[in-house]
Amino acid sequence: MNHLDPVPSDVPERGMSEGRVLADLLRTCARGGDAAFADLYDRTSARVYGLVLRVVRDPAQAEEVTQECFLEIWRTSSRFELARGSALAWMMTIAHRRAVDRVRAAESARQRETVYEERNRPVNHDSTAEVVQASFEARRVRSALAGLTPIQRQAVELAYLGGCTHTEVAVLLDLPLGTAKTRIRDGLIRLRDVLGVGGAR
Repeated sequence: MNHLDPVPSDVPERGMSEGRVLADLLRTCARGGDAAFADLYDRTSARVYGLVLRVVRDPAQAEEVTQECFLEIWRTSSRFELARGSALAWMMTIAHRRAVDRVRAAESARQRETVYEERNRPVNHDSTAEVVQASFEARRVRSALAGLTPIQRQAVELAYLGGCTHTEVAVLLDLPLGTAKTRIRDGLIRLRDVLGVGGAR
């Protein structure tokens, strides 16, 4: 492109915040912008991979899941709504869900490999009760999370399910560090009240 050519409309302007740039790139992806998607990938793939690796703990699987994440991001980019959270937070939510799904799938595969042994093992009623109780608690936590605001839920999930530090949560949600800490604490207080447990961390 020579100096007389017009600048393409899908190229983010200089001086824009990263959050605005990523949001604009996602909107362009929704209209089929291949160049915008390549730019989006270059800007965010390292962070997406880092979160996925933290969950799946295996570099090879993390690479596979990261590619799956970006395929989903490309296919569903039209569903992104800036009013519900930052572009990066939306992408990281997809990444975290995909990573958790991979871990669950691997666990299911391991369980299938040992199903014969499990079926022939004497039933430990105490252990069965613990499993039922844990499943019940997990449902309560999911229900409580659904009652948080989108920002609170994203902050809590990144901090306590994704293993991110407060600083990382602030960067991912495009928030000041103090605001991110407040969102996490508010979310934990609300979870504590719904679940009826001890004080927030």
